[in-house]
Amino acid sequence: MTNIERFIERIYESEPDKKEEYDMKKIINPWKDMEGYNCFGCSPDNEAGVRMEFYEDGDEVVSIWKRVRRYQGWLNNVAWRASSPVLLDEICGWVVFRKLQTGGVTSKMETRFRKSISTNDTHVVLRASLREQKRNIAIIEARLYNSMGELCTEATCTYFTFPKEKAETEMHFHSCEVEQEEILPLI
Repeated sequence: MTNIERFIERIYESEPDKKEEYDMKKIINPWKDMEGYNCFGCSPDNEAGVRMEFYEDGDEVVSIWKRVRRYQGWLNNVAWRASSPVLLDEICGWVVFRKLQTGGVTSKMETRFRKSISTNDTHVVLRASLREQKRNIAIIEARLYNSMGELCTEATCTYFTFPKEKAETEMHFHSCEVEQEEILPLI
């Protein structure tokens, strides 16, 4: 059972004061207070952006995205389908930042849509992990689940990663750390 599944199960259990270990820590955004930072994917200040936050859960990077309703793309409360690849690409980038401690760019992305996302969903859960790395090429797998835990979209991203010096000079990337205390992201 994943930490997210244990967390969701705890929300509905009858013993709310029961203490459990989740080992999930919030990833600190290294650009949060940098002047000129306005990333569509992860800036908390970009009004038009998706404002993602990330957590480390073992080998995976996780995001719980709650802005689904803002991105309706069709009739009958169907979310804009193009939002899924945006979210999946962004979480894959954060795998590079956190797990490889460098920056990079997407060179290829394969996306498979399995189920539409409803704008009635309170949130979606994204999970991504490094599948393999060969020199400066990283293959990352990502999945997007609706609020019922059903797989909606999956992607495989190929990232061209930068040497640490280039990531520092061109992306202002120094490191990507986590908060010290475990956290339970609020859904």
